Amino acid sequence: MEGLLNSTAAPPFPADLLNGSSDCPGWPPLPQNTLIPALYGVICLVGIVGNALAVYVLAQDGRARQTVANTFMLNLCVSDLLLLLSLPLWAVYYALGFHWPFGRLACKLCGAVLHLNLYASIFFIVCMSVDRYLAIVHPLRSQSCRDPRRAKVTCGVVWGLAWLCTTPTLVLRDTSHYETLGVEVCAMVYPHENWYQGLAWMKIALAFLLPLVALSSCYCVIGRHLLAGAGRGARRGRSLEGGGLERVLWTVAAVVLAFFLCWFPFHCLTLLELLRSHGVLRGCLLDWCVHNLTALALCLGFSNSAVNPVLYCFIGNHFRGRLGALCKGLCACLSPRGELGDQKRGSFSTRLSSFSRKLSDLKDLALVEAPGIH
Repeated sequence: MEGLLNSTAAPPFPADLLNGSSDCPGWPPLPQNTLIPALYGVICLVGIVGNALAVYVLAQDGRARQTVANTFMLNLCVSDLLLLLSLPLWAVYYALGFHWPFGRLACKLCGAVLHLNLYASIFFIVCMSVDRYLAIVHPLRSQSCRDPRRAKVTCGVVWGLAWLCTTPTLVLRDTSHYETLGVEVCAMVYPHENWYQGLAWMKIALAFLLPLVALSSCYCVIGRHLLAGAGRGARRGRSLEGGGLERVLWTVAAVVLAFFLCWFPFHCLTLLELLRSHGVLRGCLLDWCVHNLTALALCLGFSNSAVNPVLYCFIGNHFRGRLGALCKGLCACLSPRGELGDQKRGSFSTRLSSFSRKLSDLKDLALVEAPGIH
């Protein structure tokens, strides 16, 4: 097979079948053909419902309620939805024993969508974090730059950067026939090992390390600012007491923790695979972890797309209020229809009862007049 096949960038083909590994007796493989599709199904179901609901509620705001935060949230939800809609194809891929039946174009597009979300989602999270930093720490000085039109331009730049980072995947990912297993795999085909190492380091740096530093910096400053404001009894003209301060601090901490917990295992395994390819680390435990846990770690990373609506939308009081109003409006729309149906059923029942009484009277009258007729 031409080129170097590898799969640490997306869910595709196990590295032990592509790059080879030493035989390690007593290290049984995990049942990825059944476990991964099941996990993808749960993530897809929960994530699509949450993100679709978030997109619908945010889109209902219209221009009257258009804010910088809502603009970033909407684009983040769209990015997550693109990823989640591609997961069923990858679930089928695993269930069929790493056979890709959807063709070369679908292979390239689905692989590109995964990388696009990998970069775009974290870029939007960083943008939202910077916006929160400006809104909380510098509320007055940041009013001029926190404009929805500038936020739209920023979103365009983010999508452009994400597509730029995704271009190598779109070019290098392809279908290849793997004769040993008799399957058509969908994997990255690198012209040289340096391509794999360079792109892997870029992914670790741009999709994890730098965003983690940015998130931690923003929320550390936000936390210090809120604590200092609570100590003075006020924060820039607004009081934030007791449970309010605790809720805000827990929310900002949850943002960093969710991102770290969801993506750290995958990037850690990617780093281990890099060190393994350089010959720095060796051993059966390392081989088993890289070959079996990378797909599970990627599932955990994808679950961040299902967690994002909870962290950025459903926790907020304003969003929950709009969601509650939407549910009440839906119930109100359904209620008159139900009442109208009840009224129609009641009216029909009344008419039927009246008709029955008239029919009974006619029968009685017929019985009385019958003898005279004969």
